[in-house]
Amino acid sequence: MFKRLTGKKGRKVFIIGLDCAAPELVFDQWRDDLPTFARLADNGLWGELESSLPCITVPAWSSMTASKDPGTLGFYGFRNRADYTYDNMTIATSSAVKDKRLWELLGEAGKEVILIGVPQTYPVKPVNGHLISSFLTPSIDSNFTFPASLKEEVLKIAPDYDLDVRQFRTDDKEWLLEQIQAMTEKRVKVIHHLLDTKDWDFFMWVEMGVDRIHHGFWSYMDPTHPKHVPGNKFQNAIKDYYVYLDAEVAKMLDKVPDDTIVLVCSDHGAKKMDGGICINEWLWREGYLTLLDPPPEGTLTPFEKVEVDWSQTKAWGSGGYYGRLFLNVEGREPEGVIKRDGYEAMRDEIIERLTALTDPDGKDIGTTIYKPQEIYKHVRNVAPDLIIYFGNLYWRSVGSFGHGGPYTFENDTGPDDCNHAENGMFILYDPKSGQSREVKGAQLMDVAPTVLTLMGVDVPPDMQGKIIG
Repeated sequence: MFKRLTGKKGRKVFIIGLDCAAPELVFDQWRDDLPTFARLADNGLWGELESSLPCITVPAWSSMTASKDPGTLGFYGFRNRADYTYDNMTIATSSAVKDKRLWELLGEAGKEVILIGVPQTYPVKPVNGHLISSFLTPSIDSNFTFPASLKEEVLKIAPDYDLDVRQFRTDDKEWLLEQIQAMTEKRVKVIHHLLDTKDWDFFMWVEMGVDRIHHGFWSYMDPTHPKHVPGNKFQNAIKDYYVYLDAEVAKMLDKVPDDTIVLVCSDHGAKKMDGGICINEWLWREGYLTLLDPPPEGTLTPFEKVEVDWSQTKAWGSGGYYGRLFLNVEGREPEGVIKRDGYEAMRDEIIERLTALTDPDGKDIGTTIYKPQEIYKHVRNVAPDLIIYFGNLYWRSVGSFGHGGPYTFENDTGPDDCNHAENGMFILYDPKSGQSREVKGAQLMDVAPTVLTLMGVDVPPDMQGKIIG
């Protein structure tokens, strides 16, 4: 599986990042159909990899590569409150990441790095090597490489190189499948080009296609999904994509030295989505949120399009794979109404009421709610007051109005079949270690200190992870 290359000293690390790859598919359901991943696992360490909290792409990949929790990093999703006003939001690009990530530390130690598609690498910053940015890049018209001259190389190999499938929430599944496959094929071509032409000590690429195909096709694969139709034409779409990736990884590994350390990992897993909890609709109906002109039932209206009477509002929320709830606190928000000494009581009241929210049939859905101060080492910038996993993530948070109640079974941002799961997966293959076993209890933040140690670079004392193994 590996070909020896000569002329360079020292261990190399090759990281295969599969956004949203599910451990139960790789290790259990399709293990016999994924010979490359199975062979790596059979000769290495493997297991579930506990994600960040929240378990979403941003902040998960930065939590993995900086070995810091989201509170310490200071961002809690793609969009974050910039301050304590009501409508000033920012996108967590590379500029939001203030802590050094794995490749920066390696570069400072003189290691040459190659990065492709790693989230939060746009806007591009210099690295000791080569970088192609990720899915938050506006388009290939942007400066998406370092050095800048690498862009010409990329576009020569793949003139219409895809950074993402922009409209992956669509009913046109034929189109979506074609787009995901084409995007990945272009990325694979570029990876091979860099393996063939560039020197490196550390190589990391992240494929978003896994995430996109899960969100687009999970109900077609999963017989327990409420929208599953047995025998549908896309029933094997996800499996076929995993099999394709497994074969492509084998070809890549033929080009790395035979003593290379290989890490396959995902930032979180995936699970079926049973429905959505309309967080702002619930807050409005329960008297925590006051609207000046409520939209008519049946007319879906984003939170940003309604007029809120902030002088009478205690709380509001946002939609997404997890729920974020914010309190309107006196002296903190411009028109805050909750007294400082009543803050904890209000948080506890809402926690109690939301965890008691059942499904439409009266069954407990198992909602879990977190206070940031209790789960993070530090809480930086403007964190949500509550982080909500509705129904243990089998239900997503829906921020819009007009649903007629607290439940919806259609996603307000377009068709979406799955939510994220708390555990991703990892395989750590070190041909020199001889270890072969399942490891339990590994966490995203363990990746960076493990790689630094394997590459002979000191682990900064403020990293929060431990060495895997």
